[in-house]
Amino acid sequence: MNGHSAHFDGPKDRILLLGCGFVADLYARSLQAHPEIEVAGVYDLRPERLQQFCGHWGYPACDSFEDLLAAAPGALVLNLTNPDAHFETSKACLTAGHPVYSEKPLATRLEDARALHQLAAQRGLALASAPCSALGEAAQTLGHALRAGTAGTPRAIYAELDDGFVPQAAYDKWISESGAPWPAEDEFRVGCTLEHAGYYLTWLMSWFGSVRTVVAASAETIPEKGAHGPYAPDLSVAVLYFENGPVTRLTCSIVAPHDHGIRIVGDKGVLGCKAAWDNGAKVTFARRLTLRRRLMEHPWPRRVRLSQPTHPKVARWGAAAMNFALGPAELLQALREGRPPRMSNDMALHLTEVTLAIQNAGEHSGAQPMTTTCTPMPPMPWAGGEA
Repeated sequence: MNGHSAHFDGPKDRILLLGCGFVADLYARSLQAHPEIEVAGVYDLRPERLQQFCGHWGYPACDSFEDLLAAAPGALVLNLTNPDAHFETSKACLTAGHPVYSEKPLATRLEDARALHQLAAQRGLALASAPCSALGEAAQTLGHALRAGTAGTPRAIYAELDDGFVPQAAYDKWISESGAPWPAEDEFRVGCTLEHAGYYLTWLMSWFGSVRTVVAASAETIPEKGAHGPYAPDLSVAVLYFENGPVTRLTCSIVAPHDHGIRIVGDKGVLGCKAAWDNGAKVTFARRLTLRRRLMEHPWPRRVRLSQPTHPKVARWGAAAMNFALGPAELLQALREGRPPRMSNDMALHLTEVTLAIQNAGEHSGAQPMTTTCTPMPPMPWAGGEA
């Protein structure tokens, strides 16, 4: 199978893929929608897995980590290694002069994330963290509606990232396109908050910027998930106080029934989206009304749309209909144009701090003041931003 299905005549941006696990196939699938990007090399510690992945997608395999970095000097590295390897591998890439786009989390310890942020600043390199769905159509449509005042002043936000009772799912049958199994032990050990909270945190930070205070609780409610526990919390609930935004309640779990919805409650009604993992999910607005003395939101919300084409879509595969390459593509375009990337180094660090505060809250953390900051993300040009 060819790595790119569309045609592109201009000079291509070269990237390097580090890691060929389950998520790498989601990136490879998404890269087919971006013919302006060329994969110049791929490396994984497991030779068989490397050959299986590269054979499926038609990518060039490298024999070592050093060979990968030498395959395209200064090229953007997509760090798709296991989370506990993110810090050391990203550090090595930055040290070798490569900008880095890291799968979440940037690091599993805040001090390590700070060290990467400092190293990137010293080297003048970009350091971005997934997820990139804040660049997607659904998030950008909601952002446009917020700026337009569609719902009036936003007063509160409820966001859910619940994935069902995953320990009872047939996850041993979840296999990626090129044959990688879903890494259950790793997922349970890293935890659903570190894995998933970013899908709405990045949307919120793109609209409102920094979280000032996190008030959260987390727990492992199902300790019998596997043979090598204890694992990370499988449920977390957070209340987020933004510097310039409404109070937000965010839940993450692999316990509660599937719900990936977000509701933005404003003075005029409620903006909503029911599918965080679908770039093309419907965005709706239900105006508030009084009917026979009863206050309610309109039972038939109207759809909110942008007025022009947005970005390349990727068909649903498994649980997601997301273009995982939107982040790398935007970062590469920013580097080419000499402007700051929308997914900034500061956002990557702030996302890490907020996520870790939620994940590690436990029972007694109380209010946690954040020590890092980020600015809101400029909208994409097709959502009302500048080119």
